[in-house]
Amino acid sequence: MFDFPEYVYSDVRVEEVSNSNIVVTLGRTDNMKEQKYVAAFIRIFDGERWYFSSTTDLNSVQGEIYRLADLAKKNPSIEANQIVQKFQVNKGSFLRFEKSSDISTIPLKEKRDILSTYFPIVEESGLVRFWRGQYVDQRVVKSFFSSKGADLKFDYQRVGFRMLYQMADGEEQLMDRFDLAGNELESIKELAEDVRKSVEASEYFIRNAKSVIPGRYPVVLSPEAAGVFAHESFGHKSESDFMLGDETMMKEWKIGRMVGSEILSIVDDGNKPGVGNVVFDDEGTKAEETYLIKNGCLSGRLHSAETAAALDEELTGNARAVSFEFEPVVRMTTTYILPGRLSFDELLSGIKEGLYVDSLNHGSGMSTFTLAPCRAYMIRDGKIAEPVKISVVTGSVFQTLNEIEGLTEEFKLLSFALGGCGKMEQYPLPVGFGGPYVRIRSLNAH
Repeated sequence: MFDFPEYVYSDVRVEEVSNSNIVVTLGRTDNMKEQKYVAAFIRIFDGERWYFSSTTDLNSVQGEIYRLADLAKKNPSIEANQIVQKFQVNKGSFLRFEKSSDISTIPLKEKRDILSTYFPIVEESGLVRFWRGQYVDQRVVKSFFSSKGADLKFDYQRVGFRMLYQMADGEEQLMDRFDLAGNELESIKELAEDVRKSVEASEYFIRNAKSVIPGRYPVVLSPEAAGVFAHESFGHKSESDFMLGDETMMKEWKIGRMVGSEILSIVDDGNKPGVGNVVFDDEGTKAEETYLIKNGCLSGRLHSAETAAALDEELTGNARAVSFEFEPVVRMTTTYILPGRLSFDELLSGIKEGLYVDSLNHGSGMSTFTLAPCRAYMIRDGKIAEPVKISVVTGSVFQTLNEIEGLTEEFKLLSFALGGCGKMEQYPLPVGFGGPYVRIRSLNAH
């Protein structure tokens, strides 16, 4: 399709994007928009430097290739370059969301009608003082071409909604939400009972929660909290561009080192369903199931072609860009803890006094991590007890990985409609996460 100049490596990523955004606040429609555009990102590599350009004018792509190539040094040995050798040459069409499953063909009114079925559930609560419903979707068809011969077409799609609500009970206030996303419209239909249970849990929490007594406790994490922990505290450490040129990190995160409990395995896989589902990355690399930790042992990390070449490791399919305006960098897809063998009751058994973190406001951290719970509960004598307000649960990543002492058979992968992962200036990138219910021997809470 394009003429690629000799003596440099070149690739072009064309993106056909369609998205919708509907926002309704207290019954008032604040936003109801669709957007469609086609754009391209162009790269040239001469073995020493990368040259980038992006454009919304597809007629200018060929000229941009020539312009960038003129800026680069001519390198007769470019095909022998370690980075260039790493690039896969995938070909073919891999479109999965066509015809009836193509979200861009659904009328905007139909999408709003689905969202509106959840409004009465929130409005029925006598404690809700404010609410906002938001629907979002995006379908992207990407075409990838390279001077090595890649000729690839694939798609990505996400659909989701959030019901955000603020409750008040006397002096007490609580901001909570029901947030869910998937790959097709069916994934967000007929969820009235789930939304109702979320509102009822919030009502019970605001009426009964007391502040936690600060201290160290055994902690059980829900699949949501476990997934955020895996993403924030360990997943980012597995993005190998953080390690380039950092001898300390390379020693700290040496493949083969025991870094966690023997029952712990953490995986990143772009093939899993949900908003982190990207079967090819933005360098045309096929997504792989990548074990980051396997039975407590550091077994892999996430790569672009550049980092894989630098560390002499295999590609994983994790070079991702948030849009056509950015170059791909190493990012997670769907990162999760593998399940264990315990039932939930068995996981709680033996905990005389501990904490159960059910849902989160946010999480962060690299060497030391923090989880800010939205809803949490005391565990007493192996049973979930009264709700408790916790500002943060925190701990050392290394210590916590080694103090994971129980995992349930029950396992969930989660996708949220809004938010996403941030790295450098690229935010928000949709990612999935999840895991089983996880028991940790001891964490600080206050």
